[in-house]
Amino acid sequence: MDAAQGTEADGVSVTLAHVEKSFGGVRALDDVSLSVGAGTVLCVIGPPGAGKSTLLRCVGGLETIDRGTIRLDGGPVAPLIGERADLPEAMTALQQIIEGPLSGLKRPRRQLVAAAMAALERVGLADRRDAYPAELSGAERQCVAIARALAVRPGLMLFDAPTAGLEPDEAGAVLEVMRGLAAGGMTMIVVTDALDFVRAAASAVIFMDEGKIVAPAPGLAMRAGLP
Repeated sequence: MDAAQGTEADGVSVTLAHVEKSFGGVRALDDVSLSVGAGTVLCVIGPPGAGKSTLLRCVGGLETIDRGTIRLDGGPVAPLIGERADLPEAMTALQQIIEGPLSGLKRPRRQLVAAAMAALERVGLADRRDAYPAELSGAERQCVAIARALAVRPGLMLFDAPTAGLEPDEAGAVLEVMRGLAAGGMTMIVVTDALDFVRAAASAVIFMDEGKIVAPAPGLAMRAGLP
């Protein structure tokens, strides 16, 4: 699948200052400060329970923080794309977008269809517009989820282990789409253990452990500085 190029909204820059988040007395984020410039692809790696997913959920507004500040400057933030795409089984790939993120727009249906098709084309699934989730592979389901996010022309996309549970060839297809987005200047924060993607697409890499940013990860691509 080839990710066709498209136009994003203004890229989002993200700044976290001394962010803390606890669950039941366990501190998931511990004094996290981070700056992500517009157009940056930040990859986050680390062991299970390091706070990586909590970081994404806080940036995406799915969790409130206990202390500190998170500032987003720029266009809209796409819904978090997680390990498994959650797609209503009774909707085709095209309907997932039209009756999902585009449903609140007061536009003629032909414009909604055009926007949805443009998003599907960007992830290489225009020919699967009429397929239902049960007819899609794991990679295709993930790419439909990406297309749903792209339909709102986001300035920031958040990915939490988007290739987990996929076979290597399927994971490669999803990562190829994500590399296309990165090449097009999309601001992205990606929690992943796919080090080939990290090396190929990351502008910056951080390693988290026990709720802290331990250090920029050694031995991986580091084309943008971190504070």
